[in-house]
Amino acid sequence: MILKNLLEKVDIVNNCADMEMEIHGVGHDSRAIRAGELFIAIRGYESDGHDYIGSAVQQGALCVICEEAPEIAISYVQVADSRKALAAISAAWFGYPAEKLKVVGVTGTNGKTSVTNLIKHVIENCSGSKVGLIGTNGNFIGERELPTALTTPESYEMQKILDKMALEGCEYVIMEVSSHALILNRVHGIEYDVAVFTNLTPEHLDFHKTMEEYAYAKSLLFQSCRKAAINIDDPHAQIMIDNCSGTVMTYAIEDSSADLVGKDVKLYTDKTEFCMLEVGKISRVELQIPGMFSVYNALAAAAASVLLDLDIEKVTPTLFTCQGVKGRAEVLPLGMEHTVLVDYAHTPDALENIIKAVRGFAKSRVVTLFGCGGDRDKSKRPLMGKIALELSDFTVITTDNPRTEDPQAIIDDILTGTEGVNSPYKVIKDRREAICFALDGQKPGDVLILAGKGHETYQILGKKKIHFDDREVVTEHLKKKRVEKRKQVIEDLD
Repeated sequence: MILKNLLEKVDIVNNCADMEMEIHGVGHDSRAIRAGELFIAIRGYESDGHDYIGSAVQQGALCVICEEAPEIAISYVQVADSRKALAAISAAWFGYPAEKLKVVGVTGTNGKTSVTNLIKHVIENCSGSKVGLIGTNGNFIGERELPTALTTPESYEMQKILDKMALEGCEYVIMEVSSHALILNRVHGIEYDVAVFTNLTPEHLDFHKTMEEYAYAKSLLFQSCRKAAINIDDPHAQIMIDNCSGTVMTYAIEDSSADLVGKDVKLYTDKTEFCMLEVGKISRVELQIPGMFSVYNALAAAAASVLLDLDIEKVTPTLFTCQGVKGRAEVLPLGMEHTVLVDYAHTPDALENIIKAVRGFAKSRVVTLFGCGGDRDKSKRPLMGKIALELSDFTVITTDNPRTEDPQAIIDDILTGTEGVNSPYKVIKDRREAICFALDGQKPGDVLILAGKGHETYQILGKKKIHFDDREVVTEHLKKKRVEKRKQVIEDLD
């Protein structure tokens, strides 16, 4: 592809390259550049692509896209924002695949994964269309999973995935859109048929600094959409509405002025029921997912479906057939007198939501096990400690993904929030030991919440990932206990 065609939608500051040159590839990692390719120098968290222009040239880069003129002799195009340039060039390279798909973007602090999966399920079952999904739990083309590393991939990888989805016959793509992706222009240039706002609670403040900045980042999604579904029970809804470039459909539980309202909510151990009110219509909705937050997720999915012109009378029964998402209020099938539930809750609001949801159906004690991630927003740690102790009958404080921080220092931050709260707890630094301790203390009717890891099958210690799955730890420990019990019975018989 010739250079000028790749730069059709790029804001150029200074051109020092032959616009008719033939480009044989595009990349932003100097180590992966090959002869005849275009290198885009972007600024990252720990490194600056401009420092690796020389390396890219040695690898055979034919031209460089940059914000600062290179210090070595090479054809280059200086741009105002190299991240936006990467997004625009990537879209052009793959033939603007988003334009071949109906794109739904879901943003918010909590609920993105559940809502995207609900929307995917509804579209597939109501229209029979093939649907792609990009999100935290994985990237999917229909039922086939693709590898993923970020909630929203870098723009080149994003466009590559969209192209693959279009080529394989997807008509829709549903994606989680993180605040990082919006601020860092990973989704720049994508026009959304529908954008969804779930909620906003403190998270990523190590990156965004303030809730105002965080809310602004989320609102960027709504500047590039044709239609939007917005939760107006959330106090940050107005900034999303004010920044919306398309028509808005609101949903809520508390605010009856919303276009779609959930009322008469009934919570059970294994399901949730409620009435969904739309102007001139009322539908009874049943979900096989427990918790009040599931009502919000279902309303978000229903609103998005209506905006996609699906029949609401087909949407509501389809919601019942959705089995939920791995690591989101996931009840492990143990067949025991107590319940173990795995949830991704890693923010104060999410932790509060899952504990309250469990409190609504638990027959006996609610025991919560959680930790906080390292190298992330420290302000939420004491808040989560306070919430866990105030809402749980017993709390086990342990590690999550400590990364490069001292695990004990993270726990100490959590403990500052427990001062003055009269509720029993235990600190066990090692997560495996902590889970085993919590399991051994379970009584009939208890519900044990393993919070924070959710779908993750690893733990980040330092800068290394080790295999770790809460589910496997539970299964292995209970199996070990059963074996020991059998041995004891045999010994007693002898």
